[in-house]
Amino acid sequence: MRALTTVDCEYLSQGVAAAYLRAEWDEVAILETCTARSVPRLLAQLDAQGFAREQVRYVVVTHVHLDHAGGASALVRACPNATLLCHPRAERHLLDPSRLVASAQAVYGAQRFAELYGTLEPIPATRVKAVGDRETVPFGVGELAVHHVRGHANHHLIVHDALADAVFTGDAFGLVYPRLQRGALFAFPSTSPTDFDAAEAHAAVSRILGLGAGCAYPTHFGEVRELNEVAAQLHRWLVASQGLVLEARHRPPEERLAFIRAGLDREMAEAATRAGLSLSAEDWAFLELDLGLNAQGLAHAAGRAA
Repeated sequence: MRALTTVDCEYLSQGVAAAYLRAEWDEVAILETCTARSVPRLLAQLDAQGFAREQVRYVVVTHVHLDHAGGASALVRACPNATLLCHPRAERHLLDPSRLVASAQAVYGAQRFAELYGTLEPIPATRVKAVGDRETVPFGVGELAVHHVRGHANHHLIVHDALADAVFTGDAFGLVYPRLQRGALFAFPSTSPTDFDAAEAHAAVSRILGLGAGCAYPTHFGEVRELNEVAAQLHRWLVASQGLVLEARHRPPEERLAFIRAGLDREMAEAATRAGLSLSAEDWAFLELDLGLNAQGLAHAAGRAA
């Protein structure tokens, strides 16, 4: 049996964060975990497709931001034969998530953190495999190939699945939200703190395109077939984003964030117009979190460059 299923993790709302169930013969890989709150949805999908939890061979996290890896410990615990695949720089945070938890609780508060993410626990070292750049792991009758890509996060990887003609891109190939696909295809990058690097982000997009896969599966959100168009839009956005960084670095630190945010709002409006998309007040409210995080990431980069 060969199957690839998109699971809406219903993080914040529908159509925001996905995980993917990939079945090959009698083995299953689950790519991304979202949060501990999402794990019951993943297990329910596993049950619905007739797979036992013991058949899950791999759980993969593209990076340890909590909308991607917050459910890793709960999912590994539920799937007794699964090995968690991650970037070498992410491994220590999965073995001991205390720093991730403390950082997120400082932002959200303990109660809101628990509501959003649930409980993160250490994962035994015997259940975790850090995978090198261009390393492959056996899966079904084929293999999964891992590629390290920076730009969004220094500990980010993507997975190329040649048998499925697919590449699972995490946040390295932009955000392609279903609710914004009302005109032409519409994508934009995630430049959230603290690792944004424009040159590396451009390189990541080009590397994904160069794999030659027919479909990309970004975590935010779902199957994308127009890879050339997504890449073109992301490159344009990254040029604009780096331009804001270079301008903002000459401004007083207390002015950088507002300056960059205003620039991102303008770019978003222009990009929507190019795509034939009329952004409603509800759309702008939906985009608020990403625009705010993107602005913070660019302001952080401007501070490094100043």
